[in-house]
Amino acid sequence: MRIASAALAALLLAAPTVAQPVTANDIIQKNLAARGGAAALAGLKSLRFEGKLVFPGGFELTYNEVRSGGAARVEAALQGLALVQAYDGKGGGWRINPFEGRKDAETMSDDEARSLADGASIAGVLQAAAGDGSSVTYLGREDFDGTDCHKLKVTQKDGDEFVYLIDPDSMLEVKVTETRRIRGAVQVSETELGDYEAVGGVMFPMSVETGPQGASQRQRIIIAKASANPDAPASLFAQPGK
Repeated sequence: MRIASAALAALLLAAPTVAQPVTANDIIQKNLAARGGAAALAGLKSLRFEGKLVFPGGFELTYNEVRSGGAARVEAALQGLALVQAYDGKGGGWRINPFEGRKDAETMSDDEARSLADGASIAGVLQAAAGDGSSVTYLGREDFDGTDCHKLKVTQKDGDEFVYLIDPDSMLEVKVTETRRIRGAVQVSETELGDYEAVGGVMFPMSVETGPQGASQRQRIIIAKASANPDAPASLFAQPGK
């Protein structure tokens, strides 16, 4: 019996280890840890990003973005004129576009406001998915610039989809493909994320390139300065004249 038991133990030790399947939750948790952890993320109540917005051809505007409590305000300015887009955190989006001769704030459609709302999240769509009713599916691996990345799809309750590519070493997002329905039309955009830096202990990309899917040229946001928990009163996000 002793010999049989020893032989059985040897066989068990020699047996190949069966790899456990990767799940969406595995990747989400590793991504959360890579970004700084739940405590650090919870400690961020507001954010400010300052830098420049570069369009194809090298045309540049100064860039300023503030997020707080689910609200966001983005300003892109040139020679004293500022394009403003904002979400008030309560369902309302608005813009001021002096480059089109408009000086007063105009209300956005619900679809456009929803898009701004996603961008207003400090945690981001992927980390917010667990608490907002979205579903997350692990889609295996996909090559991105020679790296075999993890691929996750977030499907929101309204049907909008976000497909993320996660770098297997850093476990940070390197690309996201968004599929949205704006005024009944499907719009697909691609965003590449890089140059991550810690802001208040949480990692955020300082380089963001965005454009329609398949486009050869994209606009780029380059962040030069980022601040954790700046003053961000509700009035900053409220639509003027309302």
